[in-house]
Amino acid sequence: MDIEVLRAEEEWQRAGAYSVRIEGMNRQHHIPLREEFDEHDRDGTRYIVLLDDGYPIATCRFYENEEGNVTLGRVVVLPEYRGQGLGIRVVKEAEAWIKELGYKAIDIDSRTNAIEFYEKLGYKRSASSISCSGSFECIKMKRALD
Repeated sequence: MDIEVLRAEEEWQRAGAYSVRIEGMNRQHHIPLREEFDEHDRDGTRYIVLLDDGYPIATCRFYENEEGNVTLGRVVVLPEYRGQGLGIRVVKEAEAWIKELGYKAIDIDSRTNAIEFYEKLGYKRSASSISCSGSFECIKMKRALD
């Protein structure tokens, strides 16, 4: 599989990220569009999109938060592409871009069922209490960038 990485900042590029999120979250988990697309989907938010022969198959987004760090989220891989390391790849691609932009730390609101995934990537729990994001239980995690 020859995967292309797209750093999406323009609207036409973001459409790829949106299509993955609609297919992978809205349709699969029945998340209303109003919840999946929030105030952080706007100009200034950056997206990584992985393409397989031009077809968007994985994505994540990041934006600057109030602490001056970056919040990474909406990590989605289409169901038929899961189990191939693409979730790791999309996060690593975002981390590289975030580092290039000069940020020192990344915050994530991880779904509780994804905590292990993020721990393998070097993220540590930064809160002990569970919060809710839509229909998912989440916990705050953080990773300092070298």
